Amino acid sequence: MAKELNATADRDADEHDDERSSESSKSKRGSSPTRKKDRQMTAGMHWLFQLGLYKRSQGRITRQVTGGALLAGLAFGCWRLSHTAMDAGALFEFGVPLLVFAVGAWIVYRLVNFPKFADFLIAVEAEMAKVSWPTRGELVRSSIVVILTIVGLAIILFAFDSFWIALFRLLRVTG
Repeated sequence: MAKELNATADRDADEHDDERSSESSKSKRGSSPTRKKDRQMTAGMHWLFQLGLYKRSQGRITRQVTGGALLAGLAFGCWRLSHTAMDAGALFEFGVPLLVFAVGAWIVYRLVNFPKFADFLIAVEAEMAKVSWPTRGELVRSSIVVILTIVGLAIILFAFDSFWIALFRLLRVTG
């Protein structure tokens, strides 16, 4: 109940601030919607050219795994690009894929340090730490149950398939 009241109060305060800022922006000259959009785009791309790490010590493992997976996908794409451009000469066979990989690696590096994405990865790592993982014995027992269920279902489907094949051959529907 208290959270709902606080959330409502926060929303009301935000709306009040928005009204005040819109009134003050109307009185200022030169703040057109296109200028505001330009400022938003410039601020939005600023993170791409920073060198620092966002919250360096938090979510490190999750960020490294995510970055590694993205880099592996990028490397595979560049390798395929290299094979596609084999007949176009050494510059296109090696130079363009290396350039694409370098630019892509920088974007991946910046992406895992983008504040919203990094906060998400930090939260994922925090939640993964809360998970109660099964013991080795529980894992083995559960895996055996799954494998036996799959084998059992495969045998049942084989039996149904064999029955229908035999029935259709008996009725001379199929050869």
